[in-house]
Amino acid sequence: MGERKKTTIILFSGDYDKAMAAYIIGNGAAAYEHDVTIFHTFWGLNTLRKNHNVPLKKNMLEKMFANMMPNQADKLGLSKMNFGGLGRRLLKKVIKKHNALELPQLIELAQQQGVQLVACTMTMDLLGIKKEELMEPLQFAGVSAYLGEAEEGNINLFI
Repeated sequence: MGERKKTTIILFSGDYDKAMAAYIIGNGAAAYEHDVTIFHTFWGLNTLRKNHNVPLKKNMLEKMFANMMPNQADKLGLSKMNFGGLGRRLLKKVIKKHNALELPQLIELAQQQGVQLVACTMTMDLLGIKKEELMEPLQFAGVSAYLGEAEEGNINLFI
C-alpha cells in the first residue's frame, strides 16, 4: 500500500457556506484516508470560536473585534444572499430537509476523523483572539507550519 495522500486547506473566509465547503472537502478527503489539515486564518478563525463569550481582559480594539465578529460557527453569515441572517436560516432549512450535516456537525465529524484543525497564531494576535475563546482540541501554528504541511500536500486549497 502506498503513502497516504495529504490535503491542506486554508480557511480564510468567515462565510457559513464557504466554511461548509472547506469542511465537506476536508471530511471527504479524510474518508479517502488522506491526512487533512485545515488552517484557519483571519475570518476563518470565527469558525473555531466557542459558542459563548469567554470573559477575558482585552484592550479596546480587541473588544471591538470580538463584538463585531460572530462568536461561533453557527452564526456565520452567507457569502451571497445573507439578507441579515435570513439566507442562512433558509439554507439551514434546506440542509435539514435533505438530512445533510450543518457546519457544527461537519466540524465535529472532522475532529472525529482526525482532521488537524489549526488556528493561525499571527491572526489570533492581530485580532485579539485568545486560545480560551476557541474550541478544543486545536493546534496553534504560524504560516511556516502551514507551508511545511502544504509543501507535502497532494491537494492544497484556499477557501
